[in-house]
Amino acid sequence: MDSGLARRERVGWYFYDWANSAFSTTVVTVFLGPFLTAVAKVAAGCGLGADDCDRPVYPLGIQVAAGSYFPYLVSLSVLLTVLVLPVVGAVADRSAHKKRLLAGAAFTGAGATVAMALVTGGRYLLGGALFVLANVAFGASVVVYNSFLPQLAGPDERDTVSSRGWAIGYLGGGLLLALNLVVLAVLDNGTDQRTLDLARWSIVSAGVWWAVFTLLPLRWLRERPPLEGVAVRGNRLTDGFRQLNLTVRGLRAYPLTLLFLLAFLVYNDGVQTVISLASQYGTEELKLTQSTLVATILVVQFLAFGGALALGALARRIGAYRTVLLSLVLWTVVILAAFRLPARAPLPFLLLGGCIGLVLGGSQALSRSLFAQLVPAGKEAEYFGFYEISDRGTSWLGPLAFGLVFQLSGSYRIGLVSVLVFFVAGFGLLLAVPMRRAIVAAGNVPPRLL
Repeated sequence: MDSGLARRERVGWYFYDWANSAFSTTVVTVFLGPFLTAVAKVAAGCGLGADDCDRPVYPLGIQVAAGSYFPYLVSLSVLLTVLVLPVVGAVADRSAHKKRLLAGAAFTGAGATVAMALVTGGRYLLGGALFVLANVAFGASVVVYNSFLPQLAGPDERDTVSSRGWAIGYLGGGLLLALNLVVLAVLDNGTDQRTLDLARWSIVSAGVWWAVFTLLPLRWLRERPPLEGVAVRGNRLTDGFRQLNLTVRGLRAYPLTLLFLLAFLVYNDGVQTVISLASQYGTEELKLTQSTLVATILVVQFLAFGGALALGALARRIGAYRTVLLSLVLWTVVILAAFRLPARAPLPFLLLGGCIGLVLGGSQALSRSLFAQLVPAGKEAEYFGFYEISDRGTSWLGPLAFGLVFQLSGSYRIGLVSVLVFFVAGFGLLLAVPMRRAIVAAGNVPPRLL
């Protein structure tokens, strides 16, 4: 491939991280948790700003504490994602039109996010349904997106390319969040209704951003034919289910790849729980303002840009495997510090957010590039379907534990400590993976440094 075309294709690939990070940052991390919690409280008969109101809501006739509604939604969307993503991967590997699949998933998720404009008053059920649809579509699009990585970079380049993608994604997500912060500062008059309205339109802005910037990767990425004998002429969805069955059986031939997936499933569940519930923890437990939360996540985003590049550079010196293990130690320290944060104290929360930013992007980017080394050639999307289950996908145990602990104890702090076990157990599992032997067992050439 011409070097100019290769560079343009990589830039296009980077820009999908730029596009979709608006959803994971502005929507999931900052605004949606407090927004849907407030909408659920209105539906339960509590007034806006009624922090001490403990009336439940009854989605589908099930009694749910309003404060647990969003964590339960995260878990529900994840369970659906578990069913969808491996099939998406199987279909993508057997299709000569990956860009169409990427477009369909991305625009579905962006459309559902824009439709949050309709979630007014106590329409918590509509808000929940739109979030579930958007989150599943988000995961499906990332499966297809990640499957391009082994085709865009060789074994010794993947850490760098993956880290740049994550870094640019955090920069894009941070830029939109900065714009929303300016809007909040200018237009928020301090009333609960105005704050809720601004949160709604900030969520909508993320859907628009996601849709518009998805046009760049769709223009610059190239379609690649599936492996010979893999493309199908019949129903690709049906064939995708058949291929999924074969892939699940075939995974047993790569037990070390499975062990890495298990380790990633466990420790990344902790990461995703922190990301998705941080704003709710800050609002409900620490009694921080929406402006403080947005400013903190903004700090996280821009420091994550530098952190992803810095940990990528560290990986070139000591290896990606050792760097990820080090990052898990740092995550453990972060959780312990978060438990001790005082209420109504913005500065310590901001400082902790800075620490999260430095470790967040690098741990995710290097985990992705490590897994790319463990994927048998020609099965990138299928295997990244399982990986994405472990990434945004199976981050359901943490939110579920968090929600259950809150419902039983009424304490978000105790729920936060329950997340700690994911980092400790994930570290132990990852330490048990012999990476170089696992890469060779998958039929790939190990990079020079691990």
